Amino acid sequence: MPRGRILTCVFACCPPGLPGFKGGEDVLGWNLLLQVSRHHDVWAMTHTENRASIEEILTGNEVPGLQIEYVSLPSWMKRFLNFQGSHQFYYYLWQIKAYFVARRLNKEIGFDLFHHITYANDWMVSFIGALLPIPYVRGPGGGAHRTPKPLLQEYSRSGRFWEKIRSVGQWFFRHDPLFLKGQQRSRAIMVCNRDSLSIIPKKWSHKTYLFPVSGVTTEDLEVSAQAKENAGNFNVFSAGSLLRIKGFGLAIKSFKQFSDKHPDSKLTIAGGGPEEPNLRSLISESHLEDKVQLLGAIPRSDLMDRMASSDVLLFPSLRDGGGTVVIEAMSAARPVVCLDAGGPGLHITESCGIKIDPQSPTKTVAGLAAALERLYLDDGLRQRMGAAGRERARESYHWDKLGDRLMEIYAPILSSKTGA
Repeated sequence: MPRGRILTCVFACCPPGLPGFKGGEDVLGWNLLLQVSRHHDVWAMTHTENRASIEEILTGNEVPGLQIEYVSLPSWMKRFLNFQGSHQFYYYLWQIKAYFVARRLNKEIGFDLFHHITYANDWMVSFIGALLPIPYVRGPGGGAHRTPKPLLQEYSRSGRFWEKIRSVGQWFFRHDPLFLKGQQRSRAIMVCNRDSLSIIPKKWSHKTYLFPVSGVTTEDLEVSAQAKENAGNFNVFSAGSLLRIKGFGLAIKSFKQFSDKHPDSKLTIAGGGPEEPNLRSLISESHLEDKVQLLGAIPRSDLMDRMASSDVLLFPSLRDGGGTVVIEAMSAARPVVCLDAGGPGLHITESCGIKIDPQSPTKTVAGLAAALERLYLDDGLRQRMGAAGRERARESYHWDKLGDRLMEIYAPILSSKTGA
């Protein structure tokens, strides 16, 4: 098939390790651009704040067929980027600006397909997708994942209130006429977990695909175990932003139950965030100061090294649509203990980890502790699960494999040339 002309919307798009990098959406945006450009000419619309990092990585490392269009809003509006709710409002307005840029570019170039890649939440309108008269692909995105009801008590009263606001807000946006128009016009809808798949109306199920928002590189798959920092101990590792929704409180409580029976164990948590003071208090109350270490935020290369040098990843996130760290653990050949929910529940199979059915906090903690003990007592099981996880990461989550899958989705759309 000849190279097509693809327009993409990647509000979040920053190569890992560079200034401005914020996490999963940036990784998704940058890597899918690289994958699409392997086969087609790509025009990428992204936020101007990504410019310095993108130009730095492209200096001397040009990507053939990739052109960047930077779109910005007035500088005084940047304050909205500092808070989650207002951040979404900023993005909503940014999309309107991006639509007019897209319309101009389409008149000049005549695109074969538009792909809305990042911030493709299953409730957020795509103005370009709804209004630009060219074939439209959306995703991958999530949004429908919920905190399991039995675990809502892990939140404060205000936290439970905001979970309700989140659900109500998403319902409202999913009934936005422009959102519905875009969904109707789309030729393919990619979602990143079964929760988001389940809310897609039956009339659109024929064009809906499960597609992860996270992937790994060849370098990730080549990470090998280093000498353990705590030689002779059973090393449990966990990582992520220190937010209540990430379930680190459950991780510490379950580790307490486990380590009381097996004192030759350590828990290391990498990441920073507002939940840190509460976690330190919990560590102190549990008398785990000599067993649990909070590292703070660390470079990804260090994270992968520590992951590979651990025995197991413990990641009981309460609400996680993607779960990048789970796939990273798989690539490092480490078994995973997580909840059977959201993205982690999709990524992990019985061959590469242990998933705990989310019940009451007490039962969930007991289940997590039992999973750790099972892996502690069976070195062969750990090795088998680690090897199976790395193979699953290689076959299903390598960015080149994901790029090939994306081209399979593109192919019938580009070949039909029927427009929208």
